[in-house]
Amino acid sequence: MLAFALRRLFVSVPILIVSTFVVFVMVSLSANPLTPLIARNPPPPPRTIELERIRLHLDQPILERYWHWITGVLHGDFGPSVQSTMNIGSEVFGRFGVTLRLIVLAMVVALILAVLIGVISASRQYSKFDYTATFFGFLFLSMPSFWFALVLKQIGISINTTVGDQVFYTIGSSSVVAAGGFWTQFGDVLGHLILPTISLALTSYAAWSRYQRASMLEVLNSDYVRLARAKGLPRWTVTRKHALRNALIPLTTVTALDIGSILGGAVVTETVFQWQGAGAFLLDAIKRSDVYAVEAWLLIAATFIILLNLIADLLYGLLDPRIRYA
Repeated sequence: MLAFALRRLFVSVPILIVSTFVVFVMVSLSANPLTPLIARNPPPPPRTIELERIRLHLDQPILERYWHWITGVLHGDFGPSVQSTMNIGSEVFGRFGVTLRLIVLAMVVALILAVLIGVISASRQYSKFDYTATFFGFLFLSMPSFWFALVLKQIGISINTTVGDQVFYTIGSSSVVAAGGFWTQFGDVLGHLILPTISLALTSYAAWSRYQRASMLEVLNSDYVRLARAKGLPRWTVTRKHALRNALIPLTTVTALDIGSILGGAVVTETVFQWQGAGAFLLDAIKRSDVYAVEAWLLIAATFIILLNLIADLLYGLLDPRIRYA
């Protein structure tokens, strides 16, 4: 398994390099980072503009600029930002730390709901529960993530207005807590996570529950499950020990493939709830044509997606002992 993991990581490196190069070229050619500086009124002296051009390495060919950036990343330097006072590395890692709260919690909630509802729906096929779960699954699946987030935000504001107190947090990822210990701050962060997590989790759960239901139905109708039932084993034991593990493999695959979509959904959700996370960082960097900041965001996001897909591949061996990593 270790050799398999190392091979996958080795293959992922060229993919990571190619993707960062393509985005670097596209962002570099799309806009001029010096435009905001030149558009000032009154405009700065030509010498100031030329010094800024040199600082951002815009006086170099694009291939040389990319090489300078990628070698600097290996030493922990993510390049100069359009905002001269900002350290791209520390800023982007801090922003991703905020976003990972939302992504991890939303994925956990979505997976728990998808497995529970998918298994129960398959076990009680064509029952009232199955029809109800199918209805809500397609309902959440058809909702645009930004629209659903806006609806939840308005519901939270309406409840706060009706009650006359802060029941749901609708703005920001945390409050400025001047006093209070760890649990006070933990409760504050958790309170700000409720509505964004519901928004991101339900849209993800909707698709995953359908995959889990279909996979579970296929396994429940297999010969070895029928044999286990014929031996007189309890229905729950057959479902949990014989069917569920194999039925989780397709869900593991689709979850790993959806990591990019979840990250994109987190960007939209953060924008609606005005979080200062990785989404706001990316949008601000694009508006400023901050090439190195966009590249840093892409590098971390791509690494995160690759690692989670690797973990999904390794989970196959735990879910199905017949899978071997040669």
